[in-house]
Amino acid sequence: MNEVIHYFETIDPILAAFYATLFTWGLTALGASLVFFFKTMNRAVLDGMLGFTGGVMVAASFWSLLAPGIEMSPGEGFIKVIPAAVGFLLGALFLFGLDKVLPHLHLNFKENEKEGIKTPWHKTTLLTLAITLHNIPEGLAVGVLFGGVAAGFDGATIGGAVALALGIGLQNFPEGFAVAMPLRRQGLSRRKSFMFGQASALVEPIAAVLGAWAVLTFQPILPYALAFAAGAMIFVVVEEVIPETQQDKHTDIATMGFIGGFIIMMVLDVGLS
Repeated sequence: MNEVIHYFETIDPILAAFYATLFTWGLTALGASLVFFFKTMNRAVLDGMLGFTGGVMVAASFWSLLAPGIEMSPGEGFIKVIPAAVGFLLGALFLFGLDKVLPHLHLNFKENEKEGIKTPWHKTTLLTLAITLHNIPEGLAVGVLFGGVAAGFDGATIGGAVALALGIGLQNFPEGFAVAMPLRRQGLSRRKSFMFGQASALVEPIAAVLGAWAVLTFQPILPYALAFAAGAMIFVVVEEVIPETQQDKHTDIATMGFIGGFIIMMVLDVGLS
């Protein structure tokens, strides 16, 4: 792991963000590839995976984004926390807007419960777009953190950025399977189910590059940008991930998955930072 951290220290931060999110996309594709080996997916396993995803995202929002953002903000007391509060609100509002506009359908929800503008798009496309919506703030968070390291801000470390990418990659693995398998149940071929599943994470490298570039270009926005990514991630967890785990009888499994995901992300961030 030390060799990985050292490598990321030696390359361009935008390139580092791109490589890190290629890794997170790769784990999504690896998870989606399980559709070639399994015919069905146990609902309890799916809910546990989604709970794990939520736990990682919440832990990353605090340990990797909000806490460093507050630490590097100028001032004391209430003044010091203003950038984090403003950025957090803007991130949530950004995802709120996308949620209202982008046509999508959550996992485990019926087709008549689709959200966003009305569209004749097929259910498979809407399911993929729902997970793509999850992945925008994840890629943005990785890019912003790598940009902050390159800008020399206290509280932003290569170890923390690598830990964030690793944590997001871990939760992307079950997420890829969670997208591909329902698509397979909808009647798509294994190949098409895999392609849609992996495609849901292609937005992460794009968002990461944009996030790193924005921070390097406009350095004073970093505390706001970190909190922005955190707000977007928390919005996704509360509005989408958690409700998706509450549609069946496996809520306890989903809750324990959430706890496990939170612990793993917390340990990675503190251990590697």
